[in-house]
Amino acid sequence: MNVDGIKVAALLCGSSSRGELWKRFLCAQRTRVMAEVGVWKGDFAADVLNAASHVEIYYMIDPWANLPDWNKPFNVRPEAFDGIYREMDAKTAFAADKRRILRGRTKEVVGEIPDESLDFAYIDGDHTLRGITIDLIKMWPKIRPGGFIGGDDFTTTPWQHDVKFEPTMVCPFSVFFAEAMNIPITALEHGQFLIQKDEGAGFSFSDPTGLYGDLALNKFPPSVGMKSL
Repeated sequence: MNVDGIKVAALLCGSSSRGELWKRFLCAQRTRVMAEVGVWKGDFAADVLNAASHVEIYYMIDPWANLPDWNKPFNVRPEAFDGIYREMDAKTAFAADKRRILRGRTKEVVGEIPDESLDFAYIDGDHTLRGITIDLIKMWPKIRPGGFIGGDDFTTTPWQHDVKFEPTMVCPFSVFFAEAMNIPITALEHGQFLIQKDEGAGFSFSDPTGLYGDLALNKFPPSVGMKSL
């Protein structure tokens, strides 16, 4: 069933946080099988699993490892990731029967998820151009017809972090991906986005936030360390 982007945004409008926004969405959709790309310490996963009892399977994708080709602030020293993994494990242990921990990069572990099995995938991993490209393309076949991909850090500027780091390209790449696939995408509050796998709907970009009128990248001088939403 197609879900109108404006109606979805209206349902989620006024959410106090991104966590509250997605809990509303997942409960409204009665999501049963989902995945999260970029789990980090497990706070988002634990929040969802606590609130959405109808979720039966929750795939958790993250390398939990230092990556020599990933220039982002969360690429901490190798020994720190062992503690981060243990923290995630402890926070989500209450849902051990539902979680499926896939430790590795998306392209390395996505084969563990059956095609067209996911109601929803949440992308919050490697936000570089390379990362969001791989995550969206690799996760797309795993979404069932009518299902959804959502994500974080849909920023209005690529300079989310200090300019010494690789720019964040979730926006505009997610919009261009939706256009290429001829499907609808909606900008949501708290720097979130939502794409529906409705191949008969045609491309549209709904922006009830009013923040994304200009997707051009050349309006932001790289010398200016602009903050995200």
